[in-house]
Amino acid sequence: MKFGFSSYSFHQRLSRKDMSLFDVIDWVAESEGEHLELAALSDSPDSPIPNIKSDPDHVQAVKTRAAERGVTLSNLAVGAVLSSPDPGAVAAEVERVKAYVDLAETLGITLMRHDVVAHGAVPGDDTPAFEEALPRIVAASKEIAQYAAEHGVTTSLENHGFFVQSSDRVRRIVLAVDEPNFKTTLDVGNFVCVDEDPAAAVPANLPYASIVHFKDFYIRPADADPGEGWFRSRGGKYLRGAVVGNGDIDLRSVAASIKASGYDGFASIEFEGHEDCLLGCTRGIANAKRLYAAA
Repeated sequence: MKFGFSSYSFHQRLSRKDMSLFDVIDWVAESEGEHLELAALSDSPDSPIPNIKSDPDHVQAVKTRAAERGVTLSNLAVGAVLSSPDPGAVAAEVERVKAYVDLAETLGITLMRHDVVAHGAVPGDDTPAFEEALPRIVAASKEIAQYAAEHGVTTSLENHGFFVQSSDRVRRIVLAVDEPNFKTTLDVGNFVCVDEDPAAAVPANLPYASIVHFKDFYIRPADADPGEGWFRSRGGKYLRGAVVGNGDIDLRSVAASIKASGYDGFASIEFEGHEDCLLGCTRGIANAKRLYAAA
């Protein structure tokens, strides 16, 4: 398995401009990582992460720097909303995501994650809302996947955003799209946001994974308010990002299931804790590698 990082792990320093993306690439080259996943958080031309509004010279410079430093650009992750009841809005979003497929091809990236819904929970029992949106999500994702296949790109959706965060909903979408190049970006930690046990959810979705994210959380009961700096799961538990291997997720079991599955692709450390991101990344990849080796 090829361990590396998501650019999101460096968001602290990128957002403060303490590091440029070129600095991140250099840091990854000198670390234990073998690859870097690019998470395009916006379409702003000023973003350090290449996106569809970026200056083409910047895109080429990022590609060149990564190649010079021996850092594989593994995956391009972008937001998207494909669930709108407005056909025009969905059509426009499909075309936007197709433009990101073109960008991935330009960067030499063969994996691309696109979201399918906006982030945020639907109050109460959201099953009816999911069933109503499912056909639109499937049709749009299928169209994107078929376009991506022509460009040698495998597309995927991630288990995040609450609405499609559970393992069964991810599988339902992947199986309904039914394209060989449409899979899931499997984040081992995100399942706890909808109160699923990663030890059970990860092996259920591993057969459909195009890339794996190693992430960890501190988890506290709903009646144990730990104060500022935490967010809540769908069921009310308190969650806070942790250095991979330092949190409350059973990553030993998760690593064992990944190894047993035969998955041998990219694994990205996605750190979103309160510690300095360079410390989080350094310790996180060391812990992930240790857990995987011992599995």
